[in-house]
Amino acid sequence: MIDYLIGVDGGGTGTRVRLARADGAEIAQGAGGPSGLGLGIARAWDAVQQAVAAAFAAGGVQQPSPERLAIGLGLAGVHNKQWAAEFTAANPGYAAIRLETDGFTTLMGAHGGAPGAIVAIGTGSVGEVLFADGTRREVGGWGFPAGDEASGGWIGLRAIAHIEQVLDGRRPRSAFADSVIEACGGHRDAIQVWLGKASQTAYASLAPLVLRHADDPAAGDPAARAILLDAGREVAAIAHALDPDAALPLALCGGLGAALRNFLPAGLLARATAPQGDSAAGALRMIALHIKDRQ
Repeated sequence: MIDYLIGVDGGGTGTRVRLARADGAEIAQGAGGPSGLGLGIARAWDAVQQAVAAAFAAGGVQQPSPERLAIGLGLAGVHNKQWAAEFTAANPGYAAIRLETDGFTTLMGAHGGAPGAIVAIGTGSVGEVLFADGTRREVGGWGFPAGDEASGGWIGLRAIAHIEQVLDGRRPRSAFADSVIEACGGHRDAIQVWLGKASQTAYASLAPLVLRHADDPAAGDPAARAILLDAGREVAAIAHALDPDAALPLALCGGLGAALRNFLPAGLLARATAPQGDSAAGALRMIALHIKDRQ
């Protein structure tokens, strides 16, 4: 017997959980550390379990054993089928589990399960579309560093490339460059050490600095603005590939979805809307439908 449903959104920065009773009534939310599969299967499950426990605590509910729980997960890294299989095989005992990409659960949350398109921009990035006939298509989502255009990791990588040129004397020094240099150790040798250890999450941690220095259209740093305007063009390219006729509603999702609105091409900005719900809400909807289909 399943008493509770759990929806999970997990990526390279953190994990968010929505907890509902078996009838679908949501009762609490929780959060934990990063659970992208690229960080390791055991680490991903630990972060998920931490977030689930936090949700039960927030709802004032005694957490039952996992065989009385059903969990739906939208996680970064699911495109790697080996990682996905290893994660599912390590299920700690949940009565039902459904694992999908975080792009798909974001799509499910953004339009309430109805046809539409999303571009999800967080630590990574991906575009997904659901057509009226039930078919799906994905654009991007190739992973960092080769893909994930416009994402926090991509923006941070561009910022690092900029300060390398600044330190070499190839680009002029600025307050923006100084802030990134300081965040990565303050001098060339320390930055080399930082680069040797840096994950996608570490690169994404630099994105807020780029946003801060680019935000003022009149006085913003030109190098920071150039990075974000390029990001806006990448978002537009993903959206066009998903739905060339712009016939479906489009939602910008993820932690950077709203932050990049000021840097989008005008045509895309005019049709982009806020999502109805987030990826965790989409994962909750996904596991509820999965349980219903099994009955």
